[in-house]
Amino acid sequence: MLFQKKSVSITLIHGFSFGANIINNAYICIKIDIYMNSPLNNLTVYRVVLGSGSPRRRELLGLLDIDFTVDTSHPVDEIVPDGMSPEMVPEYLSQLKADAFTLLPGDDRLVITADTVVILDGEVLGKPHGEEDAMGMLRKLSGNIQTVVTGVTVRTAERSMSLSATSTVEFATLTDEEIGYYINRYRPFDKAGAYGIQEWIGAAAIKGISGSFYNVMGLPVHRLYEALKLF
Repeated sequence: MLFQKKSVSITLIHGFSFGANIINNAYICIKIDIYMNSPLNNLTVYRVVLGSGSPRRRELLGLLDIDFTVDTSHPVDEIVPDGMSPEMVPEYLSQLKADAFTLLPGDDRLVITADTVVILDGEVLGKPHGEEDAMGMLRKLSGNIQTVVTGVTVRTAERSMSLSATSTVEFATLTDEEIGYYINRYRPFDKAGAYGIQEWIGAAAIKGISGSFYNVMGLPVHRLYEALKLF
């Protein structure tokens, strides 16, 4: 929502000064309806579009109290240039996804795209291709500290802005039985690194986190909020 409506009741009691007059022996109740603009009221000139099918990103963007739609009709081949630093991959892919939208002059859309990767010992762990791949990823993460990087691009017909955020996550040591339970119960095949920190594994196996929790979920909401204020 772009606007929040609040009601404030003000009661003036007898003998209370009101302007230049003294109001005696009267109780006056004044109900004032105040429409408080969102801090992101600047976005009302745009149609905000989230270019991601992730339920988690949809949930997190909704925390900013803005109206938006979801458009997943612009898929891209997520191919990165040879030799690119793993930390640069998410921001690059978010730009690639944003550029898939044709925004001609006069188009009032503001498109938000994102990509998240898990990095362990210089290796990028994307989304697993099945149970065996997920098992292998979680075995690697077990007992280790990983880096989670999310890249975000905000694009309109006039300008584009990209950013990335980094968090570190420490995993406890997991048994194959625990990993198998998580995979079979939560089916984390749409998640980078084969896990969702907001699920069972986050409660049972995450020893510590440095940086934004929301970033690990898939969207660095504070960084995005600061960027959106500039549009």
